[in-house]
Amino acid sequence: MNAAQRNRLQSSSLAFLAGYVDTLGFIALFGLFTAHVTGNFILIGAALADSSQMSILLKFLAFPAFVIGVAGARLYIAAIQRRNGAALAWSFLLQLILLTGFMACGIAATPVQSPTSGWVMASGLLGTAAMGVHSAISRLLLAHLAPTSLMTGNVTQVVIDTVDVLRGGADGATTERCFKFLWPVLSFGIGAIAAAFAYHAFGFAGLLVPVAMLVVMVWNEFRQPQAAAGAAAK
Repeated sequence: MNAAQRNRLQSSSLAFLAGYVDTLGFIALFGLFTAHVTGNFILIGAALADSSQMSILLKFLAFPAFVIGVAGARLYIAAIQRRNGAALAWSFLLQLILLTGFMACGIAATPVQSPTSGWVMASGLLGTAAMGVHSAISRLLLAHLAPTSLMTGNVTQVVIDTVDVLRGGADGATTERCFKFLWPVLSFGIGAIAAAFAYHAFGFAGLLVPVAMLVVMVWNEFRQPQAAAGAAAK
């Protein structure tokens, strides 16, 4: 697999994962966005203006949980890089641990009846922290890829590049960039749809899909240095 194919697969997989986790959390946890801070702000504002809305404590706490996920990932990645470690592999492992906690607490909370119950709160905050780590990985270690959890900017770029292609004002780089941003958008949408069906069929156990994806990513990233070393030896 060449570098371009690897980048496309990686960005598509991570976007699918983000769309999947965000949608399942939204459906299962009373409209909580685990990967979309803007959405939680909107829901908090709407709830504050309408006293009949259910408790918004979980949405309030989601913001600091996301920030802690990002800040923790930053310190974690910096510490690994100082030791010349496999930062991407270990970061995926951190996200895997948090996402597994999200799933386990969600299963323990089933049937979900109150947004303020202990297991529900723990599930939502672990899921939000996991996606905070996801966002930090995107910025710190995968900045060469299109963003995998924030689709507004991606859609904007795809539309701009598509218009330039159609009006004849594009070069090869424009077309390449268009596809670079298009694949994560499509994958995020597919992940969102898949999560909705998975939750209705399996509940929080549906999170086994992104958990399994992260297991494969961790395994592949830890094998990368070994593969490179083997190739150099030949």
